[in-house]
Amino acid sequence: MMTIQSSPLLRQALVADATTSAAFGLMMLIGAGPLSGIFGLPEVLLRIAGAVLLPYAAFIGWLGLREQILKPIAWAVVFGNALWVADSFLLLASGWVSPTSAGYAFVIAQALVVLMYAEFQYVGLRRSAEAVA
Repeated sequence: MMTIQSSPLLRQALVADATTSAAFGLMMLIGAGPLSGIFGLPEVLLRIAGAVLLPYAAFIGWLGLREQILKPIAWAVVFGNALWVADSFLLLASGWVSPTSAGYAFVIAQALVVLMYAEFQYVGLRRSAEAVA
């Protein structure tokens, strides 16, 4: 598999994404009950999303601290973030949930932040050089 020398932008974007994901993961996991009432989103959805974000945050934080990473893994992070954004908007358009105005704002805002990270990671990945074996 192809290993790349991570660009500073890629490493910074991964660490920033990890930090935000960990914070939001903890918030949704621990505060799912109150947040459910505020956002009009199912408590179980918030807990599952929070539980998914914590190992993700640990993994990409670890990636962001490495000088070299496997290129397919970096691409998987970018595509995973793009999928999260698409799923966020699908959730709102699907009718599966009935969010409050605050819930719509929360889902849209977090999707836009994830989209920003995906863009920074994409550009950082494109700036990364192939590692010398």
